[in-house]
Amino acid sequence: MTKLLHDFDHAELSNYLADCLPDFAALDTITRFSGGQSNPTYKITSGERSYVMRAKPMGKLLPSAHQVAREFQVMQALAKTDVPVPKMYHLSAEDSPLGTQFFVMEMLDGQIHWDPALPLLDTKTRTELYAAMAETLAALHRVDPADIGLSDYGPRGNYFDRQVARWTKQYRAAEIDKIADVDWVIDWLVGNIPSGDGQVRIVHGDFRMDNMMFAPDNAPDNARVIGLLDWELSTLGNPMADIAYQCMCLRLPQQGLIKGLAGIDRAALGIPSEQDYVAAYCNKRGVNAPDAWGFYMTFAYFRLIAILQGVIKRAIDGNASNPASMDMMRAAIPQLAHAARGATTAKLA
Repeated sequence: MTKLLHDFDHAELSNYLADCLPDFAALDTITRFSGGQSNPTYKITSGERSYVMRAKPMGKLLPSAHQVAREFQVMQALAKTDVPVPKMYHLSAEDSPLGTQFFVMEMLDGQIHWDPALPLLDTKTRTELYAAMAETLAALHRVDPADIGLSDYGPRGNYFDRQVARWTKQYRAAEIDKIADVDWVIDWLVGNIPSGDGQVRIVHGDFRMDNMMFAPDNAPDNARVIGLLDWELSTLGNPMADIAYQCMCLRLPQQGLIKGLAGIDRAALGIPSEQDYVAAYCNKRGVNAPDAWGFYMTFAYFRLIAILQGVIKRAIDGNASNPASMDMMRAAIPQLAHAARGATTAKLA
């Protein structure tokens, strides 16, 4: 069975990091963050300084997955823009003391919200936080990749053709159970890809609340985004993929593996409707409301299905960073596939 944890020599890693990081004397502690299903992420300390280290998992990986070098590249480039990202310090080679490639970045002082209903916040702060997320996504999509040296960060044109093909390949490589609804959704997506990509922008690929760090709870501006994280799926393409993926959360149930906001009185909580959220985003970008919303939403569901299927396969193979929720994920796939079929006729709600 593949080892889940990285196997390394503490002294060797300590010496390596001391040579690569500013103000790093010696590796005092290394602690893996709990949760998450993708690239194992660690807190490392040296004296009073703390850093975040993010690494490829060990073992056999699906094609094009876990590209930590791309995460490092895009966040380093975005440091020149209004998009909030942590500082990048070092990217290792594949043959690092950790056994896989990793990068080290700034450890931000803030908070992550795991429940999109934000039960611990007041109504005003909820409204401000959703507005901050819309502004962050708009800020990302206002960036011309060529202006920050990322014109070759991904292929240009035919974004959804490539993405549907890619995620279909990923899903098939990890497929365990034959699910008729997934097959139907794949066929529907292939036959309904919108023409044209519009502006080519940096697509985050996993834009959701729990991939953002917000200002500390005791800060006067605690709804402000201080770091957009987890860029593993980023590329160049159609920015509508990001806005639809986040809005999918509004359609998912509150209970279950992935908490959503369906069936909740969002207005009473100060959380915008899908239509209002998309309108705020479009206004900040200076673009029109998206056409083909049904396709974008169906694709969002399918990509989530493919991501979860990959996690399930890694867990079965003994190579997932957090395999405990595998059974819940396996049960969620047919439910998400059914929802994806229903999303083909989706309108902004």
